[in-house]
Amino acid sequence: MRYRLSPEDFVVEEMVRLPRGGGSYTLYRVRKRDCTTLEVQAELAQTLGRPLSAVQFPALKDRQAVAVQYASVQGEGPAGIEGPRWSARRVGASRRPLRPGDLLGNRFTVTLRDLTAEEISRITARLEELSRYGFPNYFDVQRFGSQIPGAEWVGKRILRGDAEGTLHAYFCEPMVGDPEEIRRFKAEAAKRWGRRGDILRIAPRPSNYRSVLVFLLDHPDAFRKALNLVTPRVLSLYLAAYQSLLWNRLAGRLVGQEASAEESLEIAGERLPAYRRLSEEQLARWRGLSVPLIHRRLAGEPEWASAYAPLLEEEGLSWNELKARLLRRAYLGAGARPLLAFPGRAAILEQSPDERFAGRQRLRVRFSLPPGSYATLVLRLLEAA
Repeated sequence: MRYRLSPEDFVVEEMVRLPRGGGSYTLYRVRKRDCTTLEVQAELAQTLGRPLSAVQFPALKDRQAVAVQYASVQGEGPAGIEGPRWSARRVGASRRPLRPGDLLGNRFTVTLRDLTAEEISRITARLEELSRYGFPNYFDVQRFGSQIPGAEWVGKRILRGDAEGTLHAYFCEPMVGDPEEIRRFKAEAAKRWGRRGDILRIAPRPSNYRSVLVFLLDHPDAFRKALNLVTPRVLSLYLAAYQSLLWNRLAGRLVGQEASAEESLEIAGERLPAYRRLSEEQLARWRGLSVPLIHRRLAGEPEWASAYAPLLEEEGLSWNELKARLLRRAYLGAGARPLLAFPGRAAILEQSPDERFAGRQRLRVRFSLPPGSYATLVLRLLEAA
């Protein structure tokens, strides 16, 4: 089975509850192809002559896809606007920007390729199982772009109070989500780590790297202050990735303790259990169970504090270190995530000869997922069927 061979093979549409009434924010329905949400945000802001902070997307979508999502822009905006790989159509106005809480979920239409009739039969049956029994609602690999293979997680360095180590990762250590030009820059920066002026000369223009380096040239040992000059969103992503890793581990232990782990999923270097079916008693109990993300205040909730305690001990961290004291504008946020996710309104839309692979079939499937759940996990479980 193959999928995502072209952006059109993976179509995602946000389902959103738009704020009603007028206001000072213009709401847009944005269609993008083969580019990231952050790229669209930057181009939309530049085209409208607004600061980046004036353009808000409540969620990020993958590059290799056709995605329909919503954005809010502070101030008045035109009825329509286009970029090289996206277009935006005004759909209303609001008194506030869009927020993640406005999202109801995502609808996916995916083309699966290079299939035999037998594989189609297995995939169809597995999709029915997933719709009925759900699957562990792990964070998938897209969440872990800041992973540095074979090295300590950057979010953990922040929690341990290692400002210099975090800056070294930011400048010198290739992360799995880094584009190629950043990987090349980091390789050169690693050779010059003690020579900040040399790094400044090769730093991308424009970039936050340059601002931090200019400060370090004047304050060579002020690593904590320099770290707080890094874009807060980047620091938040480092923390969120590590927090999500710990959530995945706890969810995996809960699933593995009570369900027959007939399958597994490899995510960010971790092998996590999956299953095909649950008993009716397990299904009833787990369907409504939400597992909180780890944060410092969770220490006051005995049930979850005891569940996370072994993980913290394994990581060599204390509850007090979860405050992320190094940072002024980023922290581990509170929140909870359903243990299981269920594909909704799953359907086979089309089965036909595959024009890309002679003698093989393609299958077009559609399903919806709640906010924050990953369609890629559904596809990986279908692939293993």
